[in-house]
Amino acid sequence: MKKDVKEVIQDEEIHLNNLLDPQDLTDFKGMVDELRDTWTKKQMFRTKTEMEFSVLNDAKYPTNAAKYWQCVREQNTHMENLMQLSFDARKNDIEIKQKEKELEEEKDEFKKELIQVEIDQKIYSKATMQLVAAHRMREVTEWSNFKKIYNDGTFDDKNVDTHQLLSYKKIMKNRQNTLTPGSSQPEVFNVLGQMQSIERIEEERKALGHESKKAISETPKPTYGKQG
Repeated sequence: MKKDVKEVIQDEEIHLNNLLDPQDLTDFKGMVDELRDTWTKKQMFRTKTEMEFSVLNDAKYPTNAAKYWQCVREQNTHMENLMQLSFDARKNDIEIKQKEKELEEEKDEFKKELIQVEIDQKIYSKATMQLVAAHRMREVTEWSNFKKIYNDGTFDDKNVDTHQLLSYKKIMKNRQNTLTPGSSQPEVFNVLGQMQSIERIEEERKALGHESKKAISETPKPTYGKQG
């Protein structure tokens, strides 16, 4: 059962009397609705705009394939975090029930007060988990939408390795274009070194493909009928 964070805040008001002076407490009580609104709409994780221009930026992911596979990574991260959060929430619910049982059975008043504090903390944690879960799911959905946008049928969407040489070559070219006479030697060395490696791998793969085709063409064809 979901508990509105406004109720959690209001339940805690009486205890804030121990921390705040009377005027601050009055101000706090007058802002409960505003604070609930702030808590509910605060930004968690990235917005759709941030996903598109910051994460999937054209310099780092210059091809649709590169963007698609980054969407896969991002979506999987949030899915896994959502699953772990679900386990944590289940444990938290059980712990609330355990504490409520302890509270019923406890006779010592001070221990009962401590148990109640623990229950209140766990109820607030539950409300926070529910908010985080909603934002995790929002990201899972947004990344799904981006996957559909970038999966245009021009690349292999089953094996991430297939697109990488082409995509990394474009990434390195973008980085190479940003080099200036003031660029550090390690930076230049890194970019040029990776470009040379990519070009070498391209040539090796072309040669391998050529040799494979040659081997196939030179394979003796089976003959049928009587041999002379």
